[in-house]
Amino acid sequence: MFSPLFAGSKRTILLLSGVLIAGTALIDWLLVGDLPLGFLYLLPMSMVGRVLLPWQIAGVAALCTFFSEAFDQFVWSFRIGMPRDILYFAAFFCVGLFVYEINRNREVAAKHLREIEEQRDARREAEEQLKVLVESSPAAIVTADADGCVLMANEAAHRMLGLVSGALQGRSIYRYLPSLSNVSRRDMDQQLFRAVMQSRALREDSEVFLADICFSTYRTDSGSRLAAMILDASEELRSREEASLYQMMVGSRIAVGAVSHEIRNVCGAIAVVHQNLSRNQFLLDNKDFEALGNLVFALEQIAAVNLRQPTDRATEVDLNSLLDELRIVISPSLSEETIECTWLLERDLPLVWADRTNLLQVFLNLTTNSLRALSGVKNKTLSISARSKDSHVLLEFMDNGGGIEHPEQLFHPFQDGAQATGLGLYLSRAFMRSFGGELRYRAIPGVACFVVELSAVTQFEKA
Repeated sequence: MFSPLFAGSKRTILLLSGVLIAGTALIDWLLVGDLPLGFLYLLPMSMVGRVLLPWQIAGVAALCTFFSEAFDQFVWSFRIGMPRDILYFAAFFCVGLFVYEINRNREVAAKHLREIEEQRDARREAEEQLKVLVESSPAAIVTADADGCVLMANEAAHRMLGLVSGALQGRSIYRYLPSLSNVSRRDMDQQLFRAVMQSRALREDSEVFLADICFSTYRTDSGSRLAAMILDASEELRSREEASLYQMMVGSRIAVGAVSHEIRNVCGAIAVVHQNLSRNQFLLDNKDFEALGNLVFALEQIAAVNLRQPTDRATEVDLNSLLDELRIVISPSLSEETIECTWLLERDLPLVWADRTNLLQVFLNLTTNSLRALSGVKNKTLSISARSKDSHVLLEFMDNGGGIEHPEQLFHPFQDGAQATGLGLYLSRAFMRSFGGELRYRAIPGVACFVVELSAVTQFEKA
C-alpha cells in the first residue's frame, strides 16, 4: 500500500516526506480536540530513514517533535513537556533509524548477493574453460581419490590407455600406472606431493609403454585427491635410443676405420718383409713362413672392408636452437666448476647443413675437453662464438686452459699421452667432414681455440 512512497529517487522521497510533514502539521493545527496527530509523523520519518544519514534523520525527528508539540492542545511545562518531547523525538528518530538500518542491511545483502552471483558466474566460466582445456588437452589428465579410484579422466586418457570414452571412471588408476601406488593413502593424508617421474605404464590390453607422469595431491572435504597428467614418452625413448645406436655405430665405424688404417700400414710393412724373405730358397717349404703369409693376407682382407660413414642424414639445422640445447646441457657443469662462459652469437644465424645429432656431439666433445683443461686453472673462462662468413658459419670454442703443446698431433687416433684412446677429436673431425664441415685448431698463445666450419644453406639450395 505504502510501497510507492518509498520508491523513486532521493529527491522524490524527500519531497514527498516534506509534503507529508507539512500536511500533518496543517491538519494538526486546524483540528483542535483531544486527539493528538503526532503519530502521523512516523510515516514521513520512515521515508526519510531510507535516504538520509543518521544525523540528518535526527534533524528531521527534531522538526517533527517541534511540530507535534507546537500544534497539540497540551500545555507545555518543563516538568511535563520535556519528557513528552523526548519520547516524541525518540519515537521519530528510532523509526527513521530502524528504516535506515533495514535499508543499509538490504543494500549490504544485495551487494553481497551480487558478489556471490558474480563469483558464481566467474566460477562457472572458469569451470567451463577448465573443462574445455582438460577435454581438448593432448595430454592425459586423471583425478583419483585416496584409494586410487578414478574420478575424472579426459578423452586423451582413454585413448592413451586404450579404453572407450567414459570407461575409466570408477576403475583403479594403479592398474594402469602401478608406480602411483607408492603414494599411499596414509602419505597423502600426512603431506602433499608435487612431483614428476618417468615410469612404466600399461594399456588396457596390457601393452607396456613409457610414461612421463606429473602428479600432485590435494585435500578436499571428501578426503585426499590425486591429480595426474600423463604423456606417452615411448616415441621419445625410441628416437633417443635410435639416435644413440646410430651415434654408436657411426663412432664405431670410424674407430674401426682408424684401426683398419693402422693395420694396413703394419700389413704393408710385413708384406714387404715377407716378399723379400720369399726369395730365400730355404724358407719356401717352411710351414711357419707360409702361415705368416696367410696371416698377412687375412689381415689385409679385414683392413680392406669399406667402413666409410654414410652421409644421407645431413639436413638443415637451426644453429640457434642447437646452441640453446648445448647451453642447457653444459650449464650445470659450468656452474659446478665455476667457469665463466661467454656466448657471442651473431643474431639470425643462417641454417646450416649438418647431422644434428653428430654436430651436438662435436660441440659436447669440445666443451668437455675445455672443462678438463680448465680443471687446474684459477680464473676459468670459456668463450663460445658464432658468426656467418660468406657461405659458411664459423663457431669458435676458446678456453684459457693453456692451449695445446703439440697441435700437430691433434686429430690423430691412438696418440701417445691422450686420455683413453685419443679418438675424441679424431671422431669429431670425421663427423664434421661426413656432412661437408670442418674442424681445425687455431694456435693462440696460452689459449686453446677450436674452429668449427659449417656450410650455410643458401637461398638457391632452399629453393
